[in-house]
Amino acid sequence: MNMSDQHAATETGKFSEFSDNAKEKLSSAAHTAAESAGSAAREYGTHFVAEPAKDLYSLLRDYARDKPDIAAAWCFGLGVLVGWKLRP
Repeated sequence: MNMSDQHAATETGKFSEFSDNAKEKLSSAAHTAAESAGSAAREYGTHFVAEPAKDLYSLLRDYARDKPDIAAAWCFGLGVLVGWKLRP
């Protein structure tokens, strides 16, 4: 075995150790991220299921505060549509 073969073998050994260590860290990080995403999804899911009307109202109110002209146009359009459909 010449010097370059020994060097390559040593480097390969370093990469395999690094690879195992990196795999463990990556696996741990992925597991932690999956757990936190799952808990956040469960928390938000139960919140929106428990109080959907309040959440919808608060979302619409926040949208109307951010974009009052667009919200007014939507209200006008919906009013015209409902008035047209309710007309005898």
